[in-house]
Amino acid sequence: MINSILLKEYATVYQAQVVDLILHIQQNEYNIAITKEDQPDLLDIENFYQHGNGNFWVALSEDEVVGTVALLDIGNHKTALRKMFVKQNYRGKALNVSNQLLQYAIEWAKERSVEGIYLGTTPQFVAAHRFYEKNGFVSIALDELPIGFPVMKVDKKFYKYTIQ
Repeated sequence: MINSILLKEYATVYQAQVVDLILHIQQNEYNIAITKEDQPDLLDIENFYQHGNGNFWVALSEDEVVGTVALLDIGNHKTALRKMFVKQNYRGKALNVSNQLLQYAIEWAKERSVEGIYLGTTPQFVAAHRFYEKNGFVSIALDELPIGFPVMKVDKKFYKYTIQ
């Protein structure tokens, strides 16, 4: 039985589970040719994400990491939404893990006077595109991204969320 979901700020104790979750989804579910070495941020989450207007959170079900989301501070009151992943059997409206993670990150950013959240994603993540659009993200062109936005080699579709 799946119990309630707890959202927590990332701590090193979760690193192995975070890496395993993200790599499993990228490689096995979406057949993306990406490795842990291609994502050095996963090996140094505290220094990469947890400063300024950036942070990293995990969704836990009985101490098991079942979801992640991060905001990367890219300067000028803007952040990049990164590492939004939810374990397959925790997706959907029943548990609402994705929505909880996203809303938590948006509220956290709002409290810090962040003006915009940007993200890049792959064409394969069609369900993710619908999810972001339902949550107020607007599709933008590559040249509309702010300076400092880290475009990953797999990112071909981009979104912006304007914080009111």
